[in-house]
Amino acid sequence: MVSGLVKFYATAPDGRTITVRYCRRGSLMGLVSLFAPDFALPASAVALTDSEMMRLSPLRARNAAARELPVAQAFLRELSERVLGFMAEIPGSAFTSVRQRVARHLLDLAAGADDAGQAVLPVAWAGAAPELAVRTTQQELAEAVGSVREVVVRILRELRAAGVVRTERDRIVVVEPGRLAELAIWNPGS
Repeated sequence: MVSGLVKFYATAPDGRTITVRYCRRGSLMGLVSLFAPDFALPASAVALTDSEMMRLSPLRARNAAARELPVAQAFLRELSERVLGFMAEIPGSAFTSVRQRVARHLLDLAAGADDAGQAVLPVAWAGAAPELAVRTTQQELAEAVGSVREVVVRILRELRAAGVVRTERDRIVVVEPGRLAELAIWNPGS
């Protein structure tokens, strides 16, 4: 990725979706297929902001990895990060509540601001606690966390009442990022 924000998501037979990964500037995509040519990613992708990508020739990339140790190490690092990310994602998707997934997804989107500020807009004055504005709809949020809009609306109402978020027409403002982060934590001991 040269710039932007792309979301990869998997879709269940009943139409529900779950976010698998966000790709931001510097992310490598399709690396598994370089070394496992029969692999087909069981997910779809959508650009959440204007995005620019650079396509590398698979043959040249494999040849560079075979000849240049730094290239092979970069690919290995990326593949290791993907495996670790997916391993962390499994319990985070399977064992957390919808409220935790909503909180986590809002924070993930907030962390995905591109250079132009397309995904996240700072809305706080210097010296104040940072607020983050995430451009998403309630329906997109529900789909991303594997739920339905009605449940997400209820959760957002509760978060608004607690002073954690503020909802606006085309965005959700995270007023208290620290408190939202606490809500997103999955504790396997609890």
